[in-house]
Amino acid sequence: DWSSDVCSSDLAPAGADLSKRAKQGIIVAIMLALFLGALDQTIVGTALPKIITDLNGANLYTWVVTIYLLASTVTVPIYGKLSDLYGRKPLLLAGVGLFLLGSALAGLSQNIEQLIIFRGIQGLGAGALFPIALATIGDLYSAKERGRYQGLFGAVFGLSSLVGPALGGWLTDTFSWHLIFYVNLPIGLVSIAIILLELPTIKGRANQKIDFLGALVFAAGIIPVLIGLTNVQTNAFATPEVAGLISLGLALLGVFLFIEAKVEEPIIPLELFRNRTFAAAAAASFFASFGFFSSVIFLPRYFQTVLGESATNSGYATLPLLLGVIISSVTAGQLVARRGRYKALILGAILLVAGASVLLTNIKADTDPWVLRGWMFLAGLGVGPTLSVFTIVVQNAVPFKFLGAATSNLTFFRQVGGSVGLAIVGSYFGGQLATTIPAELGTAAPAGSFDAFFAAIGGNLAQLTNVGGKFDQALIGLIPPQYLEAFFGAIKAGIADAIGAIFWLSVVASLVAFVAAALIEEIPLRGSAKGVPTEI
Repeated sequence: DWSSDVCSSDLAPAGADLSKRAKQGIIVAIMLALFLGALDQTIVGTALPKIITDLNGANLYTWVVTIYLLASTVTVPIYGKLSDLYGRKPLLLAGVGLFLLGSALAGLSQNIEQLIIFRGIQGLGAGALFPIALATIGDLYSAKERGRYQGLFGAVFGLSSLVGPALGGWLTDTFSWHLIFYVNLPIGLVSIAIILLELPTIKGRANQKIDFLGALVFAAGIIPVLIGLTNVQTNAFATPEVAGLISLGLALLGVFLFIEAKVEEPIIPLELFRNRTFAAAAAASFFASFGFFSSVIFLPRYFQTVLGESATNSGYATLPLLLGVIISSVTAGQLVARRGRYKALILGAILLVAGASVLLTNIKADTDPWVLRGWMFLAGLGVGPTLSVFTIVVQNAVPFKFLGAATSNLTFFRQVGGSVGLAIVGSYFGGQLATTIPAELGTAAPAGSFDAFFAAIGGNLAQLTNVGGKFDQALIGLIPPQYLEAFFGAIKAGIADAIGAIFWLSVVASLVAFVAAALIEEIPLRGSAKGVPTEI
């Protein structure tokens, strides 16, 4: 029962008495930190097909993103808990610093393994950015006031989504993909300077114990699960590499829950899940993130690999999706702030994602560009509210003293959803290639025309997704000249078919998210600190 632990200091946001000018300065600092993490996610997605081609890492395509999400996922609840205990400022500074170190190292990568390791370091820092930024808003404003600021954060993500793809594409095409990681450095240094100057250090409670054992066991559990899901692409399910790793991970996560139930200061307070609204919002965020990550990572691959667009043009091509995110995220935040209602908005947004995903399953190599832009825009309109409104819902439903833990755990479930989703989607995409490419080739030339080529590549279809159709000339020589054009046309059609198929997974995930969101209890938003709940 949390009510016994609540004291008078819990009944008002810790920064409620700060001046308006001080709050505005903090908002700028927090938005810069948030922009740093959001820009990195969008700038890498556009350059990724070219990076994978240069580093010859097609089989590890999704891991450049998955390792980042994994590292940040593992650390999100830790940062949230530590920020509750020791204040937001030192943890945010540490996170930004670690993120910049990972960025500098990633820019120096010479092979795919190095890039994956350094992206992991970036992720360890990124784990601090989103939960602490959102929790800081909870420190400063009442639940009703938070809507407009959470909407601003959605706009920051949207701005990064507009700038990131175009900037990432331009740097990749004009100079080198290595430079996309150095863009973070000046932005991060400015963010650190403003945080040092503007953000006060709000002290946590004394004599706290940190659950390092829980953190270690959690990391040891989630990592094998994600690796096992990724290995489905190259191994049968009933193998040690898949079922064995997943079973090991789930067993360790069971141990983690046992630890959390016993320790005095758990990283993930299990009491949170007795709150129906928090539990439902966490589950809905988990599944709602599935479709967004699939779109951001695989649509640039469609534009560059299938349509042959440059990285720059690929970045511009995804703008309808991201424009939809910006518009709906900001609008949703403003609507919730004004009306104090959110459930219908969330349910409608999730259904829109599901509908747009159904449309995107029809993507083909010859899909009309304007039709595809319309589908992407609708998907973005659905995704936007899920990025901003769930945070308001959770912060309104839990006691103030657990605001950081609740916010960080919501971010945790969103990123776990993205990580698990990418692992599943990446494996499903590889499996679909094994069906769609042979099917398209079968209609392009007589049977057996390309047997010599496929024997030479050892059945590794992933390398057929290289940007620009880059192959060794000796391999090209194995293709009958009269069928060369038909060969590449069929390969592109097969890749487009496989990308379309992955959106069925997004449809299913969105419907599950809808069911979870339907269980959310609509609690009127608090207009002041007086309405802060004192127990679950």
